[in-house]
Amino acid sequence: MGKGGKGKRGKGEKGERGKGEKGKGEKGKRGKGEIGESFRFPLFLFALPTLFSSVSPSMSPFPLSPLSLKPPCPCYPEKSSPPSTRADSTMTEQPTRICILGGGFGGLYTALRLSQLPWEGTQKPEIVLVDKSDRFLFIPLLYELLTGELQSWEIAPPFAEVLNNTGVRFCQGTVAGIDVEQQRVQLQEGVEIPYDRLILTLGGESPLDKVPGAASYAFPFRTLADAYRLEERLRVLEQSDKDKIRIAIVGGGYCGVELACKLADRLGERGRFRIIEQANQILRNSPEYNRENATKTLEAKGVWLDLETSVESIGADSISLMYKGTVDTIPVDIVLWTVGMQGSPVVRNLPLKQNQRGQLVTTPTLQAIDREEIFVLGDLAECRDNEGQIVPPSAQAAFQQSDYAAWNVWASVTKRPMLPFRYQNLGEMLTLGTDSATYTGMGLKLDGQVAYLMRRLAYLYRMPGLEHQLKVGVSWISNPILDAIK
Repeated sequence: MGKGGKGKRGKGEKGERGKGEKGKGEKGKRGKGEIGESFRFPLFLFALPTLFSSVSPSMSPFPLSPLSLKPPCPCYPEKSSPPSTRADSTMTEQPTRICILGGGFGGLYTALRLSQLPWEGTQKPEIVLVDKSDRFLFIPLLYELLTGELQSWEIAPPFAEVLNNTGVRFCQGTVAGIDVEQQRVQLQEGVEIPYDRLILTLGGESPLDKVPGAASYAFPFRTLADAYRLEERLRVLEQSDKDKIRIAIVGGGYCGVELACKLADRLGERGRFRIIEQANQILRNSPEYNRENATKTLEAKGVWLDLETSVESIGADSISLMYKGTVDTIPVDIVLWTVGMQGSPVVRNLPLKQNQRGQLVTTPTLQAIDREEIFVLGDLAECRDNEGQIVPPSAQAAFQQSDYAAWNVWASVTKRPMLPFRYQNLGEMLTLGTDSATYTGMGLKLDGQVAYLMRRLAYLYRMPGLEHQLKVGVSWISNPILDAIK
């Protein structure tokens, strides 16, 4: 593959070839070295219990598997409570109110774990989970919607189902502001929610204002709505008389690579793909094994790499790229934007310590600096664990943080000692198409169908709620059988 964008301006769109034609029509090179032989399946099964286990505080009383769930109560009905009453709720008969903003991995799993902790009768809090969507989204499996491998109900169960029988109250709404002095959350729907403890897990947004035309023409890929919008565009193009469907993916990180592999499998020889990356390699933070596997897979699928290349502008049917001071405008049907993350305006306006990326700086106990009643986790947090290492903004980290956040909120209410967060890297896995993946971690290096199966099982284990796990598991087992007998 052409380093630094070589080949993108050559005649005949160099690097674009059908599946299986390795090396033809492309001046690039393969990833370094050959991939070692995968572990045998029995060894893989032996390793699963360790791989799937979450890191919980040593004193944690809750089980490791996700919990069973309840239909939500209506959104918090009261307009407000007196500030003095909320600020000192432990001195009154009012229960402590824990408000969780954001229903992603960090928010949802913190709520579920809080509902399981051993609250004494008078200490049992009111837990309110707020999210602008009515569904929880299992983001690592969002790519599978584009290939038809999974359906939306499998990866996006309603909060009404997920929170069934937990005692957690769900409120669908968009956060308009947070008054940290009065300890109140304002929603755009006109509702105010006073709190005693606030858990911020709002995640980040795709910054589409950095490049001219990106906000109008680029497709982000972070939400269920993003996936639906992209699916509709793909259907229109597939039904058109276009000979080739040209897709540019901005960003050579995890999302960009996984999207490229899935879409290449969907479109086959009709697709023409390029990944645009400012760095001199893709997946620059990944283990070498995964990076080499991904590079070889992209080459085999005919995905062209424009490295050391930046985006100057995006038009309705074109994209302008800069490589070593030269700008080249090429035709394109879809531009996918997978780079960058920024906090919401609500978070950026908070009087809390932030870094240059707009993340809130936390203590090792996941509390905001100078506001001990506010806990922050997930993409929104700049967190260093008890060993001083920066915690990556990943679903894996948010899942682990939820254990500690729940424990520390419980400890702060019940006057028990808190625990500093301890991050354990359980490895990195990413999908490389409809039947392949790669994994590095826990002393294992896996690729191909074995890694693909491991990824599916690991994510099934992470699904929220035993009931949903069983539904999805049955679907994954039965669908191939039904397809085979049709």
